[in-house]
Amino acid sequence: MTEFGLKQAEETIARVFAPWIVDMGLKPVGFDAAGGDFLLPENRALVHVGGVICGQATAAAADTCSVVALAALNGRFRVCTTVDLTTHFLRPLKPGDVDIRVEVLSNGKRMAYTRVEMRAKGAKKVAVTATSAFAYLEE
Repeated sequence: MTEFGLKQAEETIARVFAPWIVDMGLKPVGFDAAGGDFLLPENRALVHVGGVICGQATAAAADTCSVVALAALNGRFRVCTTVDLTTHFLRPLKPGDVDIRVEVLSNGKRMAYTRVEMRAKGAKKVAVTATSAFAYLEE
């Protein structure tokens, strides 16, 4: 397997995703055989009128981090498209850093599946979960 570490993950985020996703400032923290860890740093632009991080931002972060975690497991970015993204908002996320964990449930030739958990930095309780399905568009 090709080495795909934090530097390659940062380059993938900058090269592959839309500018507004890049502007979220997602930071890869580390990868292991089961997935990866990320940080969504505090970003006041992601807070809505209710004073919490908006659901659209967390859904986009879940999708993006999943794709990057899959790239790490594959040793390279594979062009893919999101087939399904289901999010559950368990509690509000107040402005601040957010820890993100991606678990890769299945990573096949044509399809991949992930589960994501988000917590306020240092919190024990999960605030947002997401499950995703991706179709690879290349071999």
